[in-house]
This record gives sequence, structure tokens and C-alpha cells, in this order.
Amino acid sequence: MKRLALSDEILLSVDKPARYIGNEINSISKDPSQVDIRFAMCFPDVYEIGMSHLGIQILYDMFNKREDVYCERVYSPWMDLHQILKGRKIPLFALESQDPIRDFDFLGITLQYEMCYTNVVQTLDLSGIPCLAKDRGGDDPFVIGGGPCAYNPEPLADFFDLFYIGEGETSYDALFDIYKAWKASGKGRDAFLRQAARVPGIYVPSLYQVSYREDGTIAEFSPIEAGVPAKIDKQVALELTDTPYPAKPLVPFIQATQDRVVLEIQRGCIRGCRFCQAGMIYRPTREKSVDTLKRYAEEMLKNTGHEEISLSSLSSSDYTDLKELVEFLIARFHGKGVNISLPSLRIDAFSLDVMGKVQDIKKSSLTFAPEAGSQRLRDVINKGLTEEVILEGADAAFAGGWQKVKLYFMLGLPTETKEDQEAIASLANQIAVRYYEIPKEMRNGKCQITISTSFFVPKPFTPFQWVGMHSKEHYLDCAKTVNEAVKAQLNKKSIRYNWHEADVTVLEGVLARGDRRLGAVILRAYEKGCLFDAWSDFFDYGKWKEAFLETGIDPDFYTLRERSLEETLPWDFIDAGVTKTFLQREYQNALAGKITPNCRVQCGGCGVGKYQGGVCVADSD
Repeated sequence: MKRLALSDEILLSVDKPARYIGNEINSISKDPSQVDIRFAMCFPDVYEIGMSHLGIQILYDMFNKREDVYCERVYSPWMDLHQILKGRKIPLFALESQDPIRDFDFLGITLQYEMCYTNVVQTLDLSGIPCLAKDRGGDDPFVIGGGPCAYNPEPLADFFDLFYIGEGETSYDALFDIYKAWKASGKGRDAFLRQAARVPGIYVPSLYQVSYREDGTIAEFSPIEAGVPAKIDKQVALELTDTPYPAKPLVPFIQATQDRVVLEIQRGCIRGCRFCQAGMIYRPTREKSVDTLKRYAEEMLKNTGHEEISLSSLSSSDYTDLKELVEFLIARFHGKGVNISLPSLRIDAFSLDVMGKVQDIKKSSLTFAPEAGSQRLRDVINKGLTEEVILEGADAAFAGGWQKVKLYFMLGLPTETKEDQEAIASLANQIAVRYYEIPKEMRNGKCQITISTSFFVPKPFTPFQWVGMHSKEHYLDCAKTVNEAVKAQLNKKSIRYNWHEADVTVLEGVLARGDRRLGAVILRAYEKGCLFDAWSDFFDYGKWKEAFLETGIDPDFYTLRERSLEETLPWDFIDAGVTKTFLQREYQNALAGKITPNCRVQCGGCGVGKYQGGVCVADSD
């Protein structure tokens, strides 16, 4: 009989006990004694968010297809269970077997956003695994990190034995084979790490050394011995059609953030927005064949019982066979209790026609993401969206019966002025004007426009990786300017304005471009009680400020300071495909307000042509 890590008394005392019991539909059970490798896959946030993550579903399915590997899952315990595990010294456990994580061979942690970093420490602490990699012994699991934040792994370098840079479909098999041979050899922990460092895409922080100049910038970053690569190459699955994908995805017992079947139609993006890290690190753009997607749609709905299917992509409108796929989904599933979700669409005639067929217009809203209010600033960020296109899209939407519009913008973008901020309110007002120009008898209720602004955070491997951020006070002043401009608009009653917390933005900026000196701050923040920092109910910037002060680290060094183009950046040892020359050129184009065409119109020479896949039409520069 399956052993339970938690007693009924504990389960009944916590919120949503179904987060911790496992046994979900399509979960996999194996005999641990019959496998060579036990891998605990962790999403360092609450169960409902982690269960919505496609990457874990893919790796869970892929790893468990190997007979010699048993992959299980673990998520961050919510605050109530955290206190119980900590107080009663109950080790954190995997959902499938309920066995302690510390008994596994690997603990793999996906790093999706910077505000989960204290939850990474929580996972280690509650598991009974030494938080610092240097303190681990032969019986401890190897802790490996991956995901978008691994493109700057340095702030977390102290906590991880290894990082996997890139897409997991390519190098994990080689890593597992090396591990099995090492395990049989009886050699020490360091021997495995040295062998793993030679696997493409694997970064072992302990095998590199960093020195700093008096001004705090990096003087040198280099391997500590021969044979360790100076550059870590991003791993790319070039042929998506044949890569592993879960036909039987896990189905949670409780409602997840995205409780639906997810069809990944492509990876990468042709658009080249200069603020967007995903659009750079996931290059080149690669598509999955439409016939394969049709088959997966059928199988996944049958195997899950979900009532919604969603297309996953950074820019779904750019998928070549979108029309054929959508028409198939509508014909096959619409009217049979299956909703079709089409995120990341540009608002054009085709998109509106499709959405009109799959949505209840009276209840839904359309989303536009101009990102900047003025055309000048949209050109700076290479958004590729003109005011004319935005207003024409709004006209078409209103004519189609919509009256609710959501508008997403960023504040604090490079070169931004007060006029750019006020233009956000002006654009919203122009959209409302277009609605009220429709004869009253043809309107579908009152126009509702919701403006949401986040504060810009420069990320590694983007053309803006060198720019300085602003202070919390400046960001709040930006939001105040927009708010006052909204109140001055003729149609202010139709416009609602929300903005993001400035404290969170500042901390995210520190962690996004930080170096390995920040490990001490993250650990101290966790010790002071920082946890679930992405949740506004729990975020406490005061404790973070204390952690910076107590460790002698100045956060302004990582946020307010503009980097020179010659500076060695903490992530420069990673080859993410896009070259530094290209990013510098795009930075200069941004300052000049010069637009770069999308990849299908003209190759920008970004460097990813060397992968010889996707939409690329030229070799790297």
C-alpha cells in the first residue's frame, strides 16, 4: 500500500490538501527499486501554477518514457504546510511516491521568474538538502536548474550543482547515461560534475571562478581547469514535430491556473521586440506540423476530459498553418462542449472572425498590447504596431460586437518621456471615441477599456540588457502621470487604470541582471521569512532591504547603473544564439528610433542562422 508522507490530521488542517496527495489522472507510477535514476521535478511555486506549466509536463512525459528513470513532481508547499513541515521536521516529498526528495538522484528546478528564488531555497531547506552546493555530500541529490531564468544563472549559482541551458529535449539523455556510469564507478561527487560539464548545454558553477574590479564590475570569468568549456551553448530542438510531447498530460484534482489542453504550435518569435527576452532566447522560430497538432488535439482531449484547448506560442498569428488548424478545431470540437482559446493573436480580420465563432462576445474582452503609448516609443522598442493598426483593430472589434478592451503597456522604457506616458491615456481615449462613433442602436452596451501598466525590467540577452532602471519613486511618478492623464480624457468614465507594484519591479531588476554575489542576499532573505515573493499578499520588500544591508550588497548597483557596451556581463559565458554584436546593433537602432523588420521580411543577422533551422534564411554574422 502506498505510504503517505502526511497524516490525515495534517491534510485536513491545510488549505487544499489535494495539492499534496498525487494520484492525478495520467500521473505515472513506477517501482523505485526497478529504476537507475530517480528525478524529482520541481516547480518552485504553488501547485495550481506549477501544474499549468507546459515545460514540466513535457519533461515529465519524456523522462518517464525511459525505463531506467522515474520522474516525480514536487511543488512549493503553501504557507500553512510550510510551517507544519518546518515545525515537525517532516521532509519535503514527491507527489507520486510520497518519498523524501533528499533520497532522489536529481532535484530539477524550473526557473520561470526571478520572484521564485526564495522558493528555490525553501525547496532545499524543507527537503533537508544543504542549501549551498559546496556543502553537499555523496548522499545528496544533484540539484539542476533550467528554464528562462537559467540564461542568467549567476544569482543562484551557490545553490545549484548544475544548470541546463536551453531546451530539455536534446541533452538530458546524455546526462543520464553519464550519471549511470558514474554511479556504477563509485567515484566522488566532483567526478560526475566534471563529466557533466562536458555535456552540451550543462553549466557547473563550481568549475568556474569570478574576479571583480574595484568598481564592482566583473574583471574575469573563466573555468578553473582545462577541459571545462569557456562557453556554454544553448540547446535547441530544431525539429519540433518529432520531439516528445505528452499525449496524456497530467490532470489536476483542483482547478489550476490554466486548466486546459495546451497545444504548442511553435517556438520562437519572428517579431524582434527589443524588450522581450523570450523573443530572443527562443530563436529560431520553429513550427510543429499541422497534421501532428490535429492528432494531438484529438488525443489530449480524449485522455484528459478537459473542456478547453489552447494554442501555445509567443505569437500565434505568425504560425503558417493557423487558418487550417483553427478551422479544423472549430469544425471538430465547437458545439461539443469544448472551448477554443487563441492567445497571442494580432487583432486582424481573420482573428476577429475566428474569435467571434469561439467566444461569447457579450462576456469576453479583446486584448491589445501596444506596450507604449506613442508611436515614437513603439518604434524604439520595435513593437511593429502603428496607431492606425491599433485603431483599425478596435474598429473591427467593435463592429463585431465587442465592447470590452484590455490594453497592456510598460512604463519606464528606455528614452521614455512624460509625453509618452500621457499618450497611453490618449490612445485609450481614441479607442473609446471610435466606439461611441457607432450609432447607439448598434452598440453592445457601454464601452469598457482597462489600461494595465507594468514597469519595464531589462533582461539578459535583449538589446536593453545594458540600460539603467529607475527608482521606485520614479516608477510611481510615471503611474501617477498616466492616472492624471486618464482623468483628463473626454471618455474617462469608460477607462479604468491599474498598475504594478514598484517594489517588486525593482527587486526583479536586481535578480534579473545580478551576479553570484547575490546568493548571500537570497539566502538571508529566505532566513528572514521571504517566500512566495511573486504573491502581493506575501511580498515584503522591507525584509529584502534588510537582507541587502546585512550582506553589504547595494541593490542600486544592479538596477540604476547603465552598463557600458564593453562591460563583461554575468551571463556572457552563455551562447544563447543571438550574438552580442546583434544586440548592440539593436540597442543603437532603438536609441535612433529605427525599426528592424521581422524575420520573415528580412533577416536581421542575429546569429541563430547557425542552427540551420526554423525561419532563418542566412548564416550568423
